[in-house]
Amino acid sequence: MRQARDASSSDSLLSRRELLGASGLGLGSLATGLLANREGRAASGERHDLEPRRSHFAPRAKAVIMLVQNGGPSPMDLFDPKPTLDRLAGKTYTARRLEKFQTGNSDNLLGMPFRFTKHGDCGMDFSEVLPNLARLANELCMIRSMRSEHNNHTEALLLYNTGKVFQGRPALGSWVGYGLGSENHSLPGYVVLRDPAGYNTSGKLLWQNGWLPAIYRGTEISTAGPPVLNLERRTPLPSGVRSRNLRLLARLNAAHRDRFAGATDLDARMRNYELAGRMQVAAADVLDGSGELEETRRLYGLDRDVTRPYGLRCLMARRLVESGVRFVQVFPPKGQPWDAHSDVDKQNRDVCAKTDRGSAALILDLKRRGLLDETIVLWGGEFGRLPVSQNGKGRDHNRHAFSILVAGGGFRSGHIHGETDEVCHHVAEDPVTVPDLHATILSQLGLDHNRLVYRHHGSDETLTDARVSDARVVDGLLARPASSAGRG
Repeated sequence: MRQARDASSSDSLLSRRELLGASGLGLGSLATGLLANREGRAASGERHDLEPRRSHFAPRAKAVIMLVQNGGPSPMDLFDPKPTLDRLAGKTYTARRLEKFQTGNSDNLLGMPFRFTKHGDCGMDFSEVLPNLARLANELCMIRSMRSEHNNHTEALLLYNTGKVFQGRPALGSWVGYGLGSENHSLPGYVVLRDPAGYNTSGKLLWQNGWLPAIYRGTEISTAGPPVLNLERRTPLPSGVRSRNLRLLARLNAAHRDRFAGATDLDARMRNYELAGRMQVAAADVLDGSGELEETRRLYGLDRDVTRPYGLRCLMARRLVESGVRFVQVFPPKGQPWDAHSDVDKQNRDVCAKTDRGSAALILDLKRRGLLDETIVLWGGEFGRLPVSQNGKGRDHNRHAFSILVAGGGFRSGHIHGETDEVCHHVAEDPVTVPDLHATILSQLGLDHNRLVYRHHGSDETLTDARVSDARVVDGLLARPASSAGRG
């Protein structure tokens, strides 16, 4: 409802931007202050800032890069080959009831269009359309036994990003910022890098702070044009106006703080004003990749039109975590690029050509720089695909089995976890739920998912919803034995 009211007011005679411009502060400064004011009211007396905080126990990792592959990458066509699909292609599938999400589905099994080869010491399977990730098999933990709770993109993406299928809960990156703060005072703790050409499915719903204070929301930083929207004025102010306004604001803040000495929310608001100002310089510096070696730029595919946009976002993700940002989300081309309803051959070839090189380059570059051990790189989407054909050559959604990749941050390298049935329809061994994955990621960051709590409407809320969830840390995914509370 609030979004609808905001949109309807855009036709007023004096726009918000013009009104704020008249003040000399600009939209970025005032918006940041208002958000900080809201966060102060959310939990008066609690500390809500991005100062670094102690973890519950010794961490293995200190940052996360989440490569969100929305649309539902097809596991049997990319990571989990099933000879039965080729052998029985065209035959009716009767082993289990099919949950068909869209029209155009048949009951006939669809063969795999790509050639698979084994890679690494463990013989990890990769499709021919992922040659760059395949070469890094010894660095990867491949989880073949992921399960979701919903077959629709929005709900499944919300689950993957927030732990629940409904809106209004904080994203994983928001919880990480709440638990650990940031290591850079001039950048947000949680940064989102999306395709500048448009949003992916569900858009901003995927990086909301929910009922956590607004300082923990994901901040969009663009790799094209101004890096942070609305921080700079359209027209410059006369010399000295902005500095005088800021000095006046500082005096008013100081007077208010002296009058209400016990009000801790004011300090949080002031820190956010200062962060907004610092971001104007810091974000531009971090995103200026002109100093990168030519070899590094080629590694990410910046020398090719097809790989440049996604490769640039991956390079920026490395620069951000290198600069102390705690959590970075990288999105693929706009829309639902992995949603292969009509042709798994053509659609997968297209999106793999755009994303494979950058994804692999990020992992390799982090390793070369000594950052991979302390950075978790997560590659995955919201669900898998059905083993039967849709529209002749496509596959519909499947919530019962999908694969993801994890590198670095203490996850087992060169490891394949879990198995699916003979047609990749259901998990057959060592299932991993999305809350399990979240609990495991938090654990590697030194956070116990049962102890990372926020009081909301009288309830102690957690990312994994500890009141009703049986989420566990999956020790089989980790390179070292579990040793802390909350592990299972």
